[in-house]
Amino acid sequence: MKILVVGSGGREHTIVWKIARSPKAEKIYCAPGNGGISELAECVDINVMDKEGMVKFAKEKEIDLVMVAPDDPLADGMVDAMESAGIRAFGPRKNAAIIEGSKAFSKELMKKYNIPTAAYEVFDNSADAIKYLEKGSFPAVIKADGLALGKGVIIAKDLDEAKQAVCDMIDGGKFGKSGSRVVIEEFLTGPEVSVLAFVDGKTVKPMVSAQDHKRAYDNDEGLNTGGMGTFSPSRLYDEDKAKECMENIFLPTVKAMAAEGRPFKGVLYFGLMMTKDGVKVIEYNCRFGDPETQVVLPRLKTDLVDIMEAVIDERLDELEIEWEDNAAVCVVMASGGYPVSYKKGYEISGIEDAKDMGAIVFHAGTALKDGKIVTAGGRVLGVTAVAENLDEAIKKAYASVEKISFKDEFHRSDIGIKKYN
Repeated sequence: MKILVVGSGGREHTIVWKIARSPKAEKIYCAPGNGGISELAECVDINVMDKEGMVKFAKEKEIDLVMVAPDDPLADGMVDAMESAGIRAFGPRKNAAIIEGSKAFSKELMKKYNIPTAAYEVFDNSADAIKYLEKGSFPAVIKADGLALGKGVIIAKDLDEAKQAVCDMIDGGKFGKSGSRVVIEEFLTGPEVSVLAFVDGKTVKPMVSAQDHKRAYDNDEGLNTGGMGTFSPSRLYDEDKAKECMENIFLPTVKAMAAEGRPFKGVLYFGLMMTKDGVKVIEYNCRFGDPETQVVLPRLKTDLVDIMEAVIDERLDELEIEWEDNAAVCVVMASGGYPVSYKKGYEISGIEDAKDMGAIVFHAGTALKDGKIVTAGGRVLGVTAVAENLDEAIKKAYASVEKISFKDEFHRSDIGIKKYN
């Protein structure tokens, strides 16, 4: 099979790495790809939002399967465009990707179908939003309605901070159109867990659990980022929690989307919080999470291509998905100044040394320049280690991180160590 993966980050490198292990994958393309992906796939310079260009390329190369990985092209209908051209594509159609594309839609869906989540209100006028906040309690959660690269959530500790967030989004255009409408939610407390699931419109097959670290610095300090590291499995997500989530959240969500005429096919990401009142949904994503993918896919035993085909053909119920009985930890190595501003183009050294220690080094923001790998983003590398248990995986990941260096690099030193994050 000839397979095209759409995207360019650490998640896409992980997906390409996993697909490359399938005997079905004869040739892999990635558009646009990155420095690390180029070692496994032929990288093609097509923008992820260029539907016409992507379809044209897929037709020219007679691609058998397209895997659309990022949220923006999914929400924009990349899968619909492929299907209209007669090309098999993995990922939700535009009308189902709205579950991530609009926070207001997902909250209204949960309210309508009694799926546990935080209380909320939606506003497109800052004055009304501020009036609501003045009567509320703090901390409060302010979310941009649309996609904002994982940065559109502000946890405001007091009224002044909340007012600022609302005005920045609605009036100041901080997140463009994505922030022209905001969702204000009650602040839930408890540990967070991520569970990704393969869904074919009716059948749900959850993956192994993971926990992400969103804040830039140790002890969950600093700004929210796209994710500074993750580990799998969660120490808190046991069989009882899995059963509760399947009954109260996973199946009801998939049934709700089908009932709304928006059947979801692809990977559905459940951001969960374990509150004293049970597990509640914080957010949905319509695709593999980043960096959760970097610890989940290395634990997958079943051929990923087989799973993607079963999802497309709506026969997921016929496939048994198997997982390794082990643990994985991913530490993100980032550019100094991330997530605000940072410089690019610094040479990276030591990647091969880290691989020699058994680490899998996933490239997130890198480029190939004059035969050398250089920094090309905020999150540069995801250094993943797999071991018998979490403690061993943590040691192995950090020993591997020590082998890699580039100018102004920083990373958290507590990934996987804290139970609550």
